[in-house]
Amino acid sequence: MKQLLVIIITLISSVSFAQEIDKALQKSNDYVYDGNKLVDEDFVAAEKEYRKAISEKPSNISGAYNLGNAYYKSGYYSEALLRHLESAKSATNKTDKHQVFHNIGNALMQQKQCKEAVEAFKNALRNDPTDDQTRYNLALAKECVKQQGGGDDDKEDEDKKDGEDKEDENKDKGDYKEDKKDGDDKDDKDGKPKDEKGDNDKESPKKEKKKQRQQPKLSPQQVKNLLEAMNNQEKKVQDKINAKKVKGVKVKTEKDW
Repeated sequence: MKQLLVIIITLISSVSFAQEIDKALQKSNDYVYDGNKLVDEDFVAAEKEYRKAISEKPSNISGAYNLGNAYYKSGYYSEALLRHLESAKSATNKTDKHQVFHNIGNALMQQKQCKEAVEAFKNALRNDPTDDQTRYNLALAKECVKQQGGGDDDKEDEDKKDGEDKEDENKDKGDYKEDKKDGDDKDDKDGKPKDEKGDNDKESPKKEKKKQRQQPKLSPQQVKNLLEAMNNQEKKVQDKINAKKVKGVKVKTEKDW
């Protein structure tokens, strides 16, 4: 009887905890929704709502993602980059990862960190090999690297990486369609508006805001380290998935006679 009572109490506690998590997520999404309504008219008020969303549920990708987009549209590219790097840690499906890395690439391009932008766009394409806009932005980033004086050694490394990435893209094309179903269900309220994703927005920021805000600056090495860490994490996840697939294959134990 005592054991049964313990089980019942544990179940009730688990249900209550799950409800609390759902409540926090809903509240976070409500703040994002309010921020999206305000962002075009009142950046400061929208920023406040997005920060509330992040505070309420830090693991909810929508808060950091939408705040990153808002910073980008207002010309605060360093802050946009920081928020998109933050949201990349919470991205769980290919659609989210693709959009986040695309926007990381855009923010890096605005800061002329072209080599790092190339890697970000490649990461985006690994998660959605079908996006022509990302492919176009990748071509722009590569051209930017050339203009910045990328040497022959860089070109050899680039060609080698391109070959490997091409293989990854082809391998991922099949997986992408299934993941896309999960990502496409998100709307502006609990998902992510595609305002930034799609082009390199060239809206000029308001001068008053620029004077008020001191932008943090990530060094190219810091960005490179962050992208590499995310890349390694992505590879670990893929290795686990592949291991499960291999484990699930039925092995024939009897000989054919």
